[in-house]
Amino acid sequence: MIGILLAAGFSRRFGAEDKLLQHLPDGRIVALAAAENMMKALPRTIAVLRPENKILADLLQSAGLTIVFCGEHEQEMADSLAAAVRFAVGFSEADDGFVIALADMPYISPATIAAVAARVGSGADIVVPTHHGQRGHPVGFAAKFRNALKKLHGDEGARAILKRHADAIQFIALDDAGIVADIDTPEDLLRQV
Repeated sequence: MIGILLAAGFSRRFGAEDKLLQHLPDGRIVALAAAENMMKALPRTIAVLRPENKILADLLQSAGLTIVFCGEHEQEMADSLAAAVRFAVGFSEADDGFVIALADMPYISPATIAAVAARVGSGADIVVPTHHGQRGHPVGFAAKFRNALKKLHGDEGARAILKRHADAIQFIALDDAGIVADIDTPEDLLRQV
């Protein structure tokens, strides 16, 4: 199983600062916290970033992630995800499937990521975690979705695949509020999860 951490967004709602480089109340950097959680569950994790984000690329690479840069025409969420999947299929871990997480979600527990990966690894097509009935991240996809993931484009991410294959989704209820806690505004940095 291979992890994909999406870190190519523009943080438009956050303001002028790059939200992924901001510090959480415990002192950790947002994207680095998300990356470390992914790495604990999935040692082969790829982060996709915009080419100009060298500071974040260096931080994530130092943490052990493999970095791929999305092209100038791959700046929307689905485009950057597709670029990451196209890169990821070069690793044998991708033969088992993909667990896709967002770099602005630093509170997802490694146990949650491992649970999603294990469910995909045991035969589930698509796995979506829930917390008190609310869908969250990361989302797991069996390897058979690699071609559909590689062809994504636009700003919808993998939602189109989830809609088209709703009957293939297995929901996994978890006691992890981190699966629904993202950092979109400066106020979100102060949230305790």
